[in-house]
Amino acid sequence: MAHNLALRLHAKPMLALLSAQFLSALADNALLISAVASMKLLGQLDHISWVQSGFLVPFIVLAPYVGKIADALPKGRVMLMANTVKLFGTLCMAWGVNPIASYLIVGIGATLYSPAKYGILSQLFHAKNLVKANALLESSTIVAILLGVVAGGWLADWSVTAAIWIIGGVYLMAALVNLMIPRLPPSVQHQNWDARTTVRAFWHSLYLLWHDAEARISLIGTGLFWGSGATLRLMLFVWVPLVLHITNNHTPANMMGVLSIGIVAGAAWAWWAVGLTTMRRAFVAGMFIGPSIIVLAFQTSVWATDLCLLGMGVAGGMFVVPLNALLQARGQYHTGVGQALAIQNFVENMSMLIMVTVYGWVENVSIFVMMLVFGVLMTLGVGALLRGSGQIIQRGAGNE
Repeated sequence: MAHNLALRLHAKPMLALLSAQFLSALADNALLISAVASMKLLGQLDHISWVQSGFLVPFIVLAPYVGKIADALPKGRVMLMANTVKLFGTLCMAWGVNPIASYLIVGIGATLYSPAKYGILSQLFHAKNLVKANALLESSTIVAILLGVVAGGWLADWSVTAAIWIIGGVYLMAALVNLMIPRLPPSVQHQNWDARTTVRAFWHSLYLLWHDAEARISLIGTGLFWGSGATLRLMLFVWVPLVLHITNNHTPANMMGVLSIGIVAGAAWAWWAVGLTTMRRAFVAGMFIGPSIIVLAFQTSVWATDLCLLGMGVAGGMFVVPLNALLQARGQYHTGVGQALAIQNFVENMSMLIMVTVYGWVENVSIFVMMLVFGVLMTLGVGALLRGSGQIIQRGAGNE
C-alpha cells in the first residue's frame, strides 16, 4: 500500500507543492511567449506553430512511460528532475539554440512533471481531502497561466533575451522549492520496464476507453477543445498585427489571459450547474465556441476582441469541465482513473499537435479565411457530438 502522510491541507509540504507548481506553470507559459517573440526576431513568424508542436511531441512519444517513472521514483524528486530539464531547455534558448529545439526540451520536462504533481497528492493527503487538494493545485495552475502569458508578453517587449534569463531563474526557484517536498517512497517498488509490454498495455487502455461510447465522446470533446485553444493562441499572434495593427507581444498575450479568465468563469458555472445527468448542457454551451471564433474574425478593436474571447472562454469552460468528469466516471470501470487521465492527456496533446501542424501547413492562407473555416469546423464538430450524445449520455448517467 502506498505511504500516506494524511496531512492538513495547509501543511508545509502542500505549500511547497503549490509554490513549485505555480512557479513552474508560470514559467512554462511565459517561455512560450518568449519563444514566439524569438521566432519573430529571427524573421520566422511563419514557423511559430513549430514551437508549440515541439513542446507537444514529448507528451505523445513518452505517454506510455511517464506514469511509470512517476510511480517508480519519489514523486518530489521526479518534479525536481523535470524542472531541471525545463531549466536546461531555457538555458539552451538563452544560449542561442533554435527556439523550437529548446522548447522541445522544456516539453520533455513538462511531460515528466504532470503525473508526478497529481500522483503525490494521494501520498500527502487522506482520501477525504483529495478533492480539495486537487482544487488548490488547479487554482494555483490557473493563476500561474494567467500571470505567465501576461508577464511573458510584457517581458518579451522589454527584452527577449532578458525575459528568457528571468524565466530560467523562475525554473531554478521552482526546482529549489521541490527540495522542500518530503522524499516519499515510490508508489510501485518494482516496475516492468519492458518497452513492448508498456506500450501494449497503454494501447489496450486506449482501446477500452475508445470503445466505451461515453468515454469516447469525452475524449473527442476535450481533444477538440484543447486543440482549438492551442491553434487559436498561435493565430492571435498573426491576426493582431494584421487586423488591429498592433505589433507588440503583450497585446496577444493579454488576450490569452482574457480567454483564460472566461474559461475559469465557465468552469465555475459548470461546477454547480452541470452533472452527469445534465451533460447536454455542456454540449449546448460548446456550440457557442465555433460561432465565437467566426465573430472574432470580424472584430477591429481590442475591446471588442477581448469581449469575444471572454465569451468564447466562458463557453469553453462550461463545455470541457463536465466532459472531464464524464471521463473520470467511465474510466474507473475500465482502466482506473489515473490511466484514464493519462489516455486523456495523450488524446488532447495529439489533437493539439495535429491542429497546430495543419495550421502551420496553411499559414500562407489568409488569416481571416482560416479563422472562418476554423470556426465552422469547430461548430460542426461540437454539433456532431451534441447530436450523438443524447441517448448515450442518458444511458451512461443511468449506470452511475
